[in-house]
Amino acid sequence: MKDLGQTADRFVKERFGDRAKNLAPLASGDWSSAYSFTLDGRDRVIRFGAYRGDFEKDRAMGAHSMPALPIPKVIEVGETESGFYAVSERVQGTAHLDELDEKGIKTVLPQLLDALYELQKLDLRDTQEVGIWRPAGTGRSWGAELLSVSEPRDRLAGWRERLDASPREAGIFDAGIEKLRLLVPRLPECWGIVHNDLLNRNVLVDEGKLTGVFDWGNAFYGDPLYDHAWFLYWWSWYPQWQGIDLQEILDRHWDSHGGPPEQMQERLLCCLIHIGLDHIAYCAFRERTEDMRRNADQLLTYI
Repeated sequence: MKDLGQTADRFVKERFGDRAKNLAPLASGDWSSAYSFTLDGRDRVIRFGAYRGDFEKDRAMGAHSMPALPIPKVIEVGETESGFYAVSERVQGTAHLDELDEKGIKTVLPQLLDALYELQKLDLRDTQEVGIWRPAGTGRSWGAELLSVSEPRDRLAGWRERLDASPREAGIFDAGIEKLRLLVPRLPECWGIVHNDLLNRNVLVDEGKLTGVFDWGNAFYGDPLYDHAWFLYWWSWYPQWQGIDLQEILDRHWDSHGGPPEQMQERLLCCLIHIGLDHIAYCAFRERTEDMRRNADQLLTYI
């Protein structure tokens, strides 16, 4: 981490000179590292990563920021000696969604669900260039997109070979794929922007209000219910929320918007299975054995 900080400090000094001050590390993920700093006297964030497309997604979505769904605008994207960087506005908040207690999450989660609902109403065709949106009728079906979770992936090179070293988890993964294969022919073609990473410190909150939704690098074009499934899947991993009825919050959300969407339960089940499959593969790649086993155990409850 010290070497990363020194590299970041050197790059910022070379790129921005005296315009930049007070570089400090922020929480970073598996795909990028982040730092706060001031640029021309304004609070900014600079991130470094290996995939320019992640930052271009952030830039595309920042153009669609709205009061209900504040998304920091990306000011600059460029190349470094070893990858790419992005400079964006810094949104302020006192806590991340993951850190909220029962009272906090009961206040903020309905706001986030409503904001995501409003997001689906926007004309987002300009995100086509970064692979989030695509013209209607092009590309493979939503069911085929879900089933592609079993295919090789550039970012997770060798994941299947690593998974096969754990025969039990590999067997559960294969059973999940077969279950999904049976379900997807019945799915409707529902398309919209999916954030796909609304935990992991990617939502910022201040005094009971959303102040920032960022890191759209995992976003994709698919069934918008996927983000609902995201909370259903991960809820049990957060001990501080176990006294809350998440289903009641989701039901109230749909009641306020005219009732649940078509085939909601079937669609959610397919999303839940996919999330489990995706994270078994991811944990196998990262060699996070305990998390791989826990995801496999959870997948079993859906299939």
